[in-house]
Amino acid sequence: MAGIGTKLTKIFEKSTITTYLIGFGYSSMSTVTPMFVIILNILLMGHFLEFSSLGIVERELFSCTVLYIFIFSLLSCAPFNSVLSKYMSDVIYEERYQDIRPCYYLGLLMNLSLSSFIGIPFCLWEHFVGKVDVFYVFTGYCGYIALVLVFYSMIYLSIAKAYQKISLFYTIGMVWAFFFSLFLRFILHWGIRESMLFALMTGFYLIAFLEIAVVKRYFVHNSNRYKSVLRYFKKYWQLVVANFCYILGLYIHNFVFWTTDMRMVLVKTFVCNQPYDMATCLAMFTNISATIIFITRVEMYFHDKYKNYSESVIGGRGADIDIAKSEMFRQLSSELLSLVRIQFIITAVVYLLCVVLLPRFGFSSLTLRIYPCLAAGYFIVFLMYSEIIFLYYFNDLTGATLTSLIFCLVTLIGSIFASRLPELWYGLGVVIGAFSGWTTAYFRLRYMEKHLDAHIFCEGSLLKPGMGTQPPGKIYDRYAQKESGEM
Repeated sequence: MAGIGTKLTKIFEKSTITTYLIGFGYSSMSTVTPMFVIILNILLMGHFLEFSSLGIVERELFSCTVLYIFIFSLLSCAPFNSVLSKYMSDVIYEERYQDIRPCYYLGLLMNLSLSSFIGIPFCLWEHFVGKVDVFYVFTGYCGYIALVLVFYSMIYLSIAKAYQKISLFYTIGMVWAFFFSLFLRFILHWGIRESMLFALMTGFYLIAFLEIAVVKRYFVHNSNRYKSVLRYFKKYWQLVVANFCYILGLYIHNFVFWTTDMRMVLVKTFVCNQPYDMATCLAMFTNISATIIFITRVEMYFHDKYKNYSESVIGGRGADIDIAKSEMFRQLSSELLSLVRIQFIITAVVYLLCVVLLPRFGFSSLTLRIYPCLAAGYFIVFLMYSEIIFLYYFNDLTGATLTSLIFCLVTLIGSIFASRLPELWYGLGVVIGAFSGWTTAYFRLRYMEKHLDAHIFCEGSLLKPGMGTQPPGKIYDRYAQKESGEM
């Protein structure tokens, strides 16, 4: 993320209101633009293609298809993202750029294999049991695979600091999807639902192809070293668990409420809970600015302190190391507190706007009763994720794994309990789960602060490990030496 920090530092140098607005806009463009352009495109397609004229079953089938495409593409990519990011970071640090293409190809094969394993049985069930036509099922499956490619390739562009290219590619893909949907509907006279889904699928593929082209242009050579990538999955298995549990925890409460009496079952295949799912979406949007604020402040302030500490460890005195460590953790605490203060104000303002304005746009009262508790829960979730990122900085994989696992499990149990409470408390499971994860990460960071010297200087071994006969444990026998001296 260092690429954003340099640009933001230059923007904020003048410390004026204009520069702060420009900096906020730049960081927004670099982080959450992809999500917003997809949502905006779907809204525009729905408006111009008169999506509201469809029956409720057709509308909900399209909505559930898009929802499932996003959720399960994220879940299928989650086990690979962190490990591959770690491998790429190490390879770039060691300047072994020829090893990146093997990482890309092998990771792509593993990711597509898992995604197909999940998607094909579901699509077969959708067609044969749900009686959905083959064309629509196949289009949804292709859109799912396309989004898997998009999310997977984003890892490599993020490591290469190509954030602006990512936003640009999403914009190009969604602009294409919008105009192509108009062509399919008004020129070829396709159905509204089919036009929107097919156009969206082609837009995802366009984004994926653009990303793949840039990856291949950045990393030209191929060393064909595939085993080293597999060894990383064995060595850093905790990253697999940590990232997957975090992503699963974001949606596991939805899965719980998909089993309640409020659920809607479409074509004997798709299950959703529209009021709860919509409240979840609103809660995430209410707190999404935390991502922008965190990346902005970490890039501008904490990254330099972390760099100073790393340089002092390599060649500094003991006193310099202690000073750099104190400054780094002091900055860490400052960033977390600043994130809480700023995000709390933003969340409160957005919450009030939603409560006042959303009823005028047709949002149900049930959705707005569920929304407040979920908004509080996602407020804590994004704070927890900030702590997980700091744990990654210190290579505390045990702490990150424990945090994500506790967050996921407590959210699951809490949501099962909350589903039996009044609607106002449906989001209590997310609140309890996020707070449990946040508390775990907090104490892990305090532990790292107290034991960072041992963590940095006492890990690893002086001798390179290898296979062979173990040497004897005794290296000196005082009595044997005494007897040989007397002789």
